[in-house]
Amino acid sequence: MNWIENSYMARKGKARGKAGETHQLTVEKQGKYHYVYGPYAEPVLRIQPGDIVVAETQDAFEGAIKTEADSPSELLHMPFLNPQCGPIEVEGAEKGDVLCVHIHSIKPRGTQPVGTTALITEFGGLVGTTNTALLNKPLPEKVKKMEVTEAGVKFSDRITLPYEPFIGTLGVSPEIEAVSSLQPDYWGGNMDLPDVAPGAIAYFPVHHKGAYLYLGDCHARQGDGELCGVAVEIPSTTTVQVDLIKGWSITWPRLENEDFIMAIGSSRPMEDAARIAYRELLRWLCADYGFDEVEAYFLLTQAGRVRLGNMVDPKYTLGASIRKQYLA
Repeated sequence: MNWIENSYMARKGKARGKAGETHQLTVEKQGKYHYVYGPYAEPVLRIQPGDIVVAETQDAFEGAIKTEADSPSELLHMPFLNPQCGPIEVEGAEKGDVLCVHIHSIKPRGTQPVGTTALITEFGGLVGTTNTALLNKPLPEKVKKMEVTEAGVKFSDRITLPYEPFIGTLGVSPEIEAVSSLQPDYWGGNMDLPDVAPGAIAYFPVHHKGAYLYLGDCHARQGDGELCGVAVEIPSTTTVQVDLIKGWSITWPRLENEDFIMAIGSSRPMEDAARIAYRELLRWLCADYGFDEVEAYFLLTQAGRVRLGNMVDPKYTLGASIRKQYLA
């Protein structure tokens, strides 16, 4: 059996994992991209559970950085980073439900070189920032452009890295807050977690009628932690299938793929993000896999894994996972 047929989406979703209508969310149809997750923008699409959305996303800079001679501080206007497609309203979604997002594909879009990374003043994992204030002088700004195809990421003449794309910023609207698309939290958002990749299904707790799905900030690849603060940022054509699970109450985002299940936490300090993720994974094992709390605690101590999404955003994101082979 294909693992998708046994996924939570296929077993519990309203559409049972079956594809519905396909919607094209082009640059023209999107119009204004959003820099806030919240319930106050008018939906650009209204879809049914099971429908597929093909979205044209912008890179994290909405295309403002075009060459290696460009200066990020002159061209970027904080906090207007991570432009988001959406919001997408899902028929029937209500608070207490779970939105399923099955990522089908992420393809680079635009004129080469489409990949961009950069050193940005007071931003990154090894420099002083506004959150970690230090007297050290900032590193000089620098832009690096890369050719990106599905065959690989041309990092330099010496190195071509594998193309391992994922959605950096994905989630749903909070119930009442309007929050920056730079922020990750219980609604998802800017998690920068490489496992949110083609083939995976991400699950988000619904807080607002219609869910209001947002997505953007796609990456051609990224190392754990997004160390300098900027992955290989690309404009993309991203295809996702959306479903809805009624009455499955979860507190934080979750993810599954063919090999493992994962719970995702975002917080500062980093150990609190890890605690959230592991606590939610432990609760998942108890609720759905027949473990008691102590047995699950023991098992995760010996077989749990932690993936560092980002260590640069306003909150850090970690995913705690366990392989499905131990849950059969």
